[in-house]
Amino acid sequence: MPLLFSYGTLRDPAVQIANFGRPLAGRDDSVLGFRLGQVEITDPHVLAVSGLTHHPILVATGDPADAVAGAVLTLTDDDLLRADEYEVDDYHRIEAPLASGDTAWVYVGRK
Repeated sequence: MPLLFSYGTLRDPAVQIANFGRPLAGRDDSVLGFRLGQVEITDPHVLAVSGLTHHPILVATGDPADAVAGAVLTLTDDDLLRADEYEVDDYHRIEAPLASGDTAWVYVGRK
């Protein structure tokens, strides 16, 4: 089962239920080599589900000393596709190292 690191709205149980039909199992972790920025959300569906006009977005620094806290969520392959549909075009999904030693999918800012 894929792991997805979430540092933003996908940690919200209401957003999880709206996108996946259920709350997701998760555990605390941090992604390495990134810092947080913000992106303005204009997609009507995402605005309605999250209730927020701005979402956090990861910006790569390349410095493993930089870390962003969040949660590792265990998904199905179908869940991962639903997460892709939820995220706006400002994000793209990559694999990244976590403080726990795991690797997980994570949505980061497009360059």
